[in-house]
Amino acid sequence: MKKSIWKRFTEWVDGVAEEFEPEQLPQTQDKEKKHKTHSLDEQQRLRVFTIGYDIVAFIVGITVVAVLIFTIFQLPLFGCADNPAVNEVVQRYVENGLEETGAVNMVAGMILDYRAFDTFGESSVLFLAVTCVMMLLLRDKKNISKEEDIQQMHERIIEKESRDLILKNVTALIIPWIMLFGVYIVLNGHISPGGGFSGGAVMGAGLILYSAAYGVDATSRFFTRNTFRAITSTALLCYAASKAYSFFTGANGLPTGIPLGTPGAIFSSGLILVLDICVGMVVACTMYGFYILFAKGEF
Repeated sequence: MKKSIWKRFTEWVDGVAEEFEPEQLPQTQDKEKKHKTHSLDEQQRLRVFTIGYDIVAFIVGITVVAVLIFTIFQLPLFGCADNPAVNEVVQRYVENGLEETGAVNMVAGMILDYRAFDTFGESSVLFLAVTCVMMLLLRDKKNISKEEDIQQMHERIIEKESRDLILKNVTALIIPWIMLFGVYIVLNGHISPGGGFSGGAVMGAGLILYSAAYGVDATSRFFTRNTFRAITSTALLCYAASKAYSFFTGANGLPTGIPLGTPGAIFSSGLILVLDICVGMVVACTMYGFYILFAKGEF
């Protein structure tokens, strides 16, 4: 029921609060109603999108699985004469690998001589992967606030004070042997099972163990971001230059001038030893780079 102008005036003079009728709701209440309606619409759209996304993902997954199963059934039986794996390429690797590469380890001769550019691509993928992670997770010291800087200092102090004494002593005892074993695997990859990937993984694990025992600050004294860049860039460039020279001379029937040496000796198999060292350095730096970026967001 509407009030008369005189009654509204007397209530205003007496200080009585005016009660709004339903048709006189303030604009704020109308906005709240619209916001609630909009939120409900957004939730409904999100629910529909989630259901549609699950259905599409299920259909795509089933399709991929069906294609893979169909492909498996179309593969030739193991050991058949028409099997693609049984061809002159494998025969060439087995029969002439030692003579052409000088590597006693047939696998090393294959991946670092016959298919060396494939291995270069794999090493480049590792380098690009850790570079992308660095771009996403690396902290910019220029944009860190004072509160974040103080928090990081507190975290480092707590980490330093709470280090396990047993872990430190055991790490100090075994870390030299771990790194030495990794170097041994890399340097003997062409004459025994091993090589750059496995040896680099051992050395990378050693760096991670040392950092976990003594802290990131201790590791950063000798392994910084510049160290990572220098080692990985030099290793990849050396790898690319070595095999580019080898493939260019071989494709043109020119002598490389690089002796294969005596099979079974450390300094043998041409460039395979050098390439193993390059791959080992890239793998070790990549492993430690992933660890330190995910752990601290900085080198």
